[in-house]
Amino acid sequence: MINKRIFSLLLAASLCHPMVDAIDLVKNNRPVGHIVVADTAQSSRCAAELMQSWLKRITNADVPVVYDSKVKRHDFVISSQGAAGVTEDGYSLRPYKGALYLDGVQKGAIYGVISLLEQYGGCNYWGEYEYTAPSVSNFSIPDKPMLDNPAFRYRQSQNYALATDPEYRLWMRLEEPRDEFASQLWVHTFNRLLPAEKYGKEHPEYYAYFNGARHPGAASQWCLTNPEVLEVVSQRIDSIFRANPGRNMISVSQNDGNRTNCTCPDCARIDSIEGGPTGSLIYFLNKLAERMPDKQFSTLAYLYTMHPPKNIKPRENVNIMLCDIDCYREVPLTENVTGQDFMKALHGWADISKNIFVWDYGINFDGYLTPFPNFDILQPNIRTFRDNNVTMHFSQIAGSRGGDFAELRTWLVSKLMWNPDADMDSLMNVFHHGYYGSAAPHILQYHRDMKQALAKSGKGLWIYDSPVTHKDGMLSADMMAHYHDLFGKAMRAVEGDSLLRARVERATLPILYSELEIARTSSQKDAADLTLKLNRLDSLCALYKVKALNERTNSPSEYCVLYRERYMPRERPNLAAGATITASSPLRAPYSQLGTSSLTDGIYGGATFKDSWIGWEGEDVTLTVDLGSEKRFTTIGADFLHQLGQWILLPKSVEYSTSVNGSDFMPFGTVVIPEDNDVRVKFLNACHAAESPVLARYIQVKIEGTKICPHWHYGVGNKCWFFIDEITVE
Repeated sequence: MINKRIFSLLLAASLCHPMVDAIDLVKNNRPVGHIVVADTAQSSRCAAELMQSWLKRITNADVPVVYDSKVKRHDFVISSQGAAGVTEDGYSLRPYKGALYLDGVQKGAIYGVISLLEQYGGCNYWGEYEYTAPSVSNFSIPDKPMLDNPAFRYRQSQNYALATDPEYRLWMRLEEPRDEFASQLWVHTFNRLLPAEKYGKEHPEYYAYFNGARHPGAASQWCLTNPEVLEVVSQRIDSIFRANPGRNMISVSQNDGNRTNCTCPDCARIDSIEGGPTGSLIYFLNKLAERMPDKQFSTLAYLYTMHPPKNIKPRENVNIMLCDIDCYREVPLTENVTGQDFMKALHGWADISKNIFVWDYGINFDGYLTPFPNFDILQPNIRTFRDNNVTMHFSQIAGSRGGDFAELRTWLVSKLMWNPDADMDSLMNVFHHGYYGSAAPHILQYHRDMKQALAKSGKGLWIYDSPVTHKDGMLSADMMAHYHDLFGKAMRAVEGDSLLRARVERATLPILYSELEIARTSSQKDAADLTLKLNRLDSLCALYKVKALNERTNSPSEYCVLYRERYMPRERPNLAAGATITASSPLRAPYSQLGTSSLTDGIYGGATFKDSWIGWEGEDVTLTVDLGSEKRFTTIGADFLHQLGQWILLPKSVEYSTSVNGSDFMPFGTVVIPEDNDVRVKFLNACHAAESPVLARYIQVKIEGTKICPHWHYGVGNKCWFFIDEITVE
């Protein structure tokens, strides 16, 4: 065994020992040295086995792995006992008497082996079971000292391969909540720690008070000044830590949602002194942290708790998970108008804490296949986090199969979370040439040209946007033609390689999806062209196993079916087309710009509420439709959006009535809409058909909104929206 003290002496001695040029592990496809495991740590064993398997893969040599062996020249010695200057997940490499000693902390030995395979073996890992492992005769490591520590002690991201390919996760040097957080309690944990199902009925006083009432429910927040809540939660957390030995961190964090914090007199008093709801949150967390000083308590600084309190400071064992959800991504956070509030919060937390976890967002969550050219802002943002006491980082980029450059995103953020000062141009070139081969120059040009077009357009890059927003900018007809040309060149460049061709073809999906999304908002549609594109999207998504289009898990096949039913030219004319509509309640900006004319323009809204939809918040509305003349019809319908993530709920009912003169209305029919808590994005046509035709000029559409988010929704107790698009009369 090599203990830490002996290892330190070996490192010191190596500085004055004569060095050879390199340590040969394999020469002419034959093993020269051994891989020596110098301790019993699992990470050391894993590192040794990883090195052995990859040396076999690239040199065909079986380099022996030995334990407790006397070290000889050309041996590669692995230990996980730590050495001077090595931090969590870092490693050092030192030569001594013709051998090389790799020592890591936590998983550092594993990451050290991967770094050596990348640097000296030409190996790399790109995606799910997608890697480069060149065939070579020799494998040598220069016998020079090396120290490599990650910028963040905890690095988390997303990619479909993390669930399917164990080696992929190691090569990306990523961690998951189960590695760090007891019982995987890491965000939005209030209800798991204090289940409303168990306590809500008998103890409503445990839950937030606002708008004149307590709000117990699965999405509710706590009354953070209630001493009984502290006792119940403390006992629960103690039992969780006891059941999860080796895990010293837990998240005690607000449920998802906004404007749902407790405003009872005691909570309001603290929040008034501290300048906002974060005051009572940190007050509560500090009390928990004081009881268990050997544990780490993570909490969210998110939405209403984003800004730090004015006076109270979090204890050292309180971890602040700060989220930048409201920021746009076309330029770095430091230069973005929408990022200024976040930067103020980040600087404020950095002034009072060295235990900060940043949750950053880097994809369009309403459309994983929507182009999202944010690659050049990743590095400056990650540097900003590092420079402001951030020690843990989650880059949420979805990483869905078939999503916009999913493999590239994860690869890039994994490299930058380890070393924010890496050469970005080099990283982009390494990935593209390694993953796309001869097609790389054309795809790199695609990234550059799209980013330039985005900047020229002046449009923001939002994480809940639609391609329609960019139809006159980075996704204009001219730019789309240019992208097709670039991808055509890319496909021809790899014509003879089926693997590379498949990778390039998969990268075209966002352009195809964007074309369909933009086309659905046009009043003039080419049905034949759209059918070809839908068939292509459907078949390619099936071929490449693309399962989700958005964070609500709507599938591509569902989208294609919906598109054919909803957006293709109508077979029967809408008698309300172009009709004038008045509303009993005025529209607020930005929906006032679109106006009620959008309800009869023949263009149906999409999965994001940003195009074609208009809405009202917390109220009932009556719409009066003037058809212009008396018309005979049997069916009236109104189209509604269901998108819980944006607090858009279906109305409770829609009541239709008709009139010849605009004053005397007769009942036509009522559609009662059941409550729906499905997280998927949906569309509902509240349609009623009469038994016999009706002759009328005017139609009233009385919409009874849900108005207030129910107890199960994370906007509980707050106003919710209903969104309506087309009104149809047939």
